Amino acid sequence: MAIGFMECAGYGALLYAMDKACKAADIRILGVDTINPKDTSAFIPLTVQVKFEGSVSQVKIAVEAAREAALKLNQEQEVTTAVIESPYEGTGQLAEISKIEIR
Repeated sequence: MAIGFMECAGYGALLYAMDKACKAADIRILGVDTINPKDTSAFIPLTVQVKFEGSVSQVKIAVEAAREAALKLNQEQEVTTAVIESPYEGTGQLAEISKIEIR
């Protein structure tokens, strides 16, 4: 089991990346979060993160598919990815904490 993360600028870009990841690999979306501060006095583009789980190989495929998709709408420095292979027990439950309800 593994948990993957992909963070980028823009909610539309994230949805596009999630779609590509789900079509490329057998994964389950755990949650979606926004990473913006509550203070809106400075212009900061919406930054969002998707978290998903599956086998190590499938999560790696999904992360790469999501990254490639996000890069079509973002610059390299606006896209971040990570894979946690064999996470500690309970890490998945933490990853499921989300600002958006996943059904």
